[in-house]
Amino acid sequence: MFLRPMIVACGLVANLAGPVQAQDSETDVLFDLLMLPDIIEIMREEGLSYGDTIGQDLFAGEPSAEWAGVVEQIYDYDRMTAVVREDFEASLADVDLAPMVDFFGSDQGQMIVGLEVSARRAFLDEAVEAASEDAATQARAGDDPRMELVEEFVEVNNLIETNVAASLNSNLAFYGGLVDGGAFGGALSEEQILTDVWGQEGEIRDNTTEWIHAFLFLAYAPLDEADLQAYIAFSETEAGEDINRAMFVSFERLFNGISRSLGRAAATQMTSQEL
Repeated sequence: MFLRPMIVACGLVANLAGPVQAQDSETDVLFDLLMLPDIIEIMREEGLSYGDTIGQDLFAGEPSAEWAGVVEQIYDYDRMTAVVREDFEASLADVDLAPMVDFFGSDQGQMIVGLEVSARRAFLDEAVEAASEDAATQARAGDDPRMELVEEFVEVNNLIETNVAASLNSNLAFYGGLVDGGAFGGALSEEQILTDVWGQEGEIRDNTTEWIHAFLFLAYAPLDEADLQAYIAFSETEAGEDINRAMFVSFERLFNGISRSLGRAAATQMTSQEL
């Protein structure tokens, strides 16, 4: 359910006071049942690490303390949570949330979400991620029955295409930030940017496919087969499709905004080094 772009998520429609309060309450309940505050904190930690990588790739020498401070500001937890919560509410404003609350509020649903969050946190350790990728590769090559269920889950939720699209959009936003910040002296045209970003599609698709299978194979390893099949069945319902769509919509603005801010900040840093 949780997406991971490579660069790395509007208000409610006005209505009568009573229904809006009920919707807000139910949306907040679902927001917490999905453990989104926890996953946003993990994404923040991933982002800080990614910001350090950008610094090492783009700047001469080790990233400065100033750059680290800028990255900290960009990945501000409270702001990230506010953006995701606002878009989460907006994306579900006209949707019946009861089936989602019922599923994710059940013992089975909470177990599944908890495993997803635990696996995402475990992936902060590069050694765990690498080992999981190796295990998933072997499982895919050996027609492992659990991996077959994972692949069915990935297909039902269209996780590869949506994550690839999100990654490409985030990378495009990063380039936009570089241009906004005056990098390359304005010599980079829109056509060149699009060509370069689209040229990354194959690599992004391969990396995304590898990461998603490794992550889900690790996350769902403790699940009984019946629990994973139940999750797949829920994903095929209208409620499952609605929450899957909402998850991507809820993080889209956050990812693109962060990417553009990183690009703009990187351009400022690069320009100051040239002076």
